Amino acid sequence: MKKQGLSVIEKNFRCRSGEIDLIAKDGKYLVFVEVKYRHTGERGWASAAVDWRKQKAVSRTAEFYLLKQGYGLDTPCRFDVVAIDGDRIEWIQNAFDYRR
Repeated sequence: MKKQGLSVIEKNFRCRSGEIDLIAKDGKYLVFVEVKYRHTGERGWASAAVDWRKQKAVSRTAEFYLLKQGYGLDTPCRFDVVAIDGDRIEWIQNAFDYRR
């Protein structure tokens, strides 16, 4: 991600709402990144683990982060997923929209 121009500003941000694995800056966007790993496909693909419940938790945590850090709720944001299946890495930009 750094090679693509993103600068990581926070790792493993936690609060009561949940956790966000990476928070980065990409131009004008704050990028909230969920990282999922699966050694094999036995339990499904890594990207499938980011279901609507996980998306909702990440969204709530991102909202808390924005308020805690003094950003406005109108700050341009993006939700990405990095899915690691064995040796295969897939970076899904704008993987989902904010969920209430």
